[in-house]
Amino acid sequence: MTEEQMILQVCRVFQLRGEYRSYETITYGHINTTYKVYFFRDGEIKDYILQRVNTYVFRNPVEVMENTIAVTEYIRSKIKETGVSAKRSVLHYQKTAAGEYYTIAEDGGFWRCCRFIDDSVTFLNAESAKVMEEAGKAFGEFQKYLADYPVEKLHIAIPHFHNTVMRYETFRKSVEADVCHRAAEVKPEIDQYFRLEELATKMYKMQRRGELPLRVTHNDTKCSNILFDKDSLTHLSVIDLDTVMPGLVAFDFGDAIRSGANTGAEDERDIKKVSVDMVKYEAFTKGFVGSVRETLTQKEKESMALGALTMTVECGMRFLTDYLDGDKYFKIHYPDQNFVRARCHLALADDMIGRMDDMEEIVAKYCRD
Repeated sequence: MTEEQMILQVCRVFQLRGEYRSYETITYGHINTTYKVYFFRDGEIKDYILQRVNTYVFRNPVEVMENTIAVTEYIRSKIKETGVSAKRSVLHYQKTAAGEYYTIAEDGGFWRCCRFIDDSVTFLNAESAKVMEEAGKAFGEFQKYLADYPVEKLHIAIPHFHNTVMRYETFRKSVEADVCHRAAEVKPEIDQYFRLEELATKMYKMQRRGELPLRVTHNDTKCSNILFDKDSLTHLSVIDLDTVMPGLVAFDFGDAIRSGANTGAEDERDIKKVSVDMVKYEAFTKGFVGSVRETLTQKEKESMALGALTMTVECGMRFLTDYLDGDKYFKIHYPDQNFVRARCHLALADDMIGRMDDMEEIVAKYCRD
């Protein structure tokens, strides 16, 4: 069966009506395989997003979909309470004839389908401070809508996802195993990550002591996981909800800063180009903290900037772990990309440490306003 035949077969399972026209592959994203499919119905083109979930990463995809539906329906109800249409503000997933929000194909692939939100665009990177502020509003509102959601009802999509203590244990084991014989060539970077261990594990230990509450968190707060109106560039909907589960709000804040406020690319080879873009940092903080501050504890407010450093170190260490393990987790486009990513994150973390006072003051500013 060809790829297109498989796609068409899955579309029919999700009861997509009309005449099939074409499909395209969405190339951004490290984990799942995503397509945009086009059908002609009622005199116009109707488009949908079709995804094959990576079950190596998400071992319990049914639970992932249960989380996704629970959260999207809860947000939809919150928006409707305000008297505003939720049509363009939250994802709507298609059901199969059996009433399920997923299907398993003949080859074992786990698929889902949602409507494409009309006149929406995504950005691989935050191209301006305006986009960054709107991204902050999107993820801040996501937190606000779910502030009273019973977090204990959510499944753990990926166990210990932001357990930085365990991430370091895994990293240490990968260094010792050295299955691909790569550790010697990256020893300076390995040593640097170990020097950051105490600082990077601080927030997880605070949560274990009960100092920071668990909330519903997105856990992948990249700019590319938001839909924007193509004309006004205002935010519409948060997408890619696979990693929604209990977590720390500062980790959502921090991961967005890591991915969106880097002056270089995620895999920038020239680390002299890598630093925190403080204009974008402030723009995102204004949008995010301005939207969610009323639901936050004082400790959470104080942890935001540290969350950015923590997520930078954790993600970089995960890239280096994957490089040592043979590039099994993250998609790569050239042989040493995971190592380049890890090195870039070290440079970003180092710059954050030097700017921490300023980063904390900006958060405090928008907590007061």
